[in-house]
Amino acid sequence: MSEKRLKRKKIKKKLFTKNRLVILNEDTFEEIFSLRLTLMNVFVVATIGALLIIFVTTYIIAFTPLREFIPGYASTQLKKDATELALKSDSLSAALKKNEAYIQSIRKVLTGDLEYAKFNKDSIIAAASEPINEEELKPSKADLKLREEVEREDKYNLFEKARPKAGTVLFPPVKGMITERYNPQKKHYAVDVALPKNTPIKSILSGKVIFADWTSNTGNVVIIRHNNGFISVYKHAASLTVAQGDAVRTGEVIALAGSTGQESTGVHLHFELWKEGYSIDPTIFIEFE
Repeated sequence: MSEKRLKRKKIKKKLFTKNRLVILNEDTFEEIFSLRLTLMNVFVVATIGALLIIFVTTYIIAFTPLREFIPGYASTQLKKDATELALKSDSLSAALKKNEAYIQSIRKVLTGDLEYAKFNKDSIIAAASEPINEEELKPSKADLKLREEVEREDKYNLFEKARPKAGTVLFPPVKGMITERYNPQKKHYAVDVALPKNTPIKSILSGKVIFADWTSNTGNVVIIRHNNGFISVYKHAASLTVAQGDAVRTGEVIALAGSTGQESTGVHLHFELWKEGYSIDPTIFIEFE
């Protein structure tokens, strides 16, 4: 025990023994600066200095822009730009998918390669063939009441309450004899109108030409998108008077009738009418004969 105490006393003595740090002039040996120190003081000062250095370094890394100059840390502006690019890429991806779906629909209109859906047979996009619950198809009380009111108005107020079923009047693209009518069961989503060669074909409404070119099966084709959701298609033309991207007015000549394309059987106009992805019988809106 005595030896341990002696060692402790020696260590304590070394730690607390005062030493003098003197700075002298080398030539004159004049004392310039002196400082009394102990090993304990040196240890405490060194520890505090190390802690201060660690604290300041941590603060700089965590809370100041200087951390951007430290290897391994990303720039704030770089993170912001990366986030913006990620958002833009998502938006572009969604827009690209919509454009691809739209182009696929237009391609099917051009080729006539349309799929029959189980319930929406006139749709460009096939409906999902899911089982239908008959209970859900039954009209509710509110529906029955509305139907009764409509029946009474149609029966007793023909001239006061009646409204036209079609709110849009379409200009006839041509006048002629219909050789084949609209028949979705036979995948004929159009009206064929026999015409003399080079008969002017006119736009049914104002709109923008989204396709005007030659196809092997249907010859010269014009597709016009109208502002109210209609898309009109004119096939087998002898020649075109409009180009893709042109804006056309109601009744403006867009092509001349002919018999072009492998599927053509004579000089006629193959006319299709679409509304929000669904084919429509053009004779509902247009009088061809």
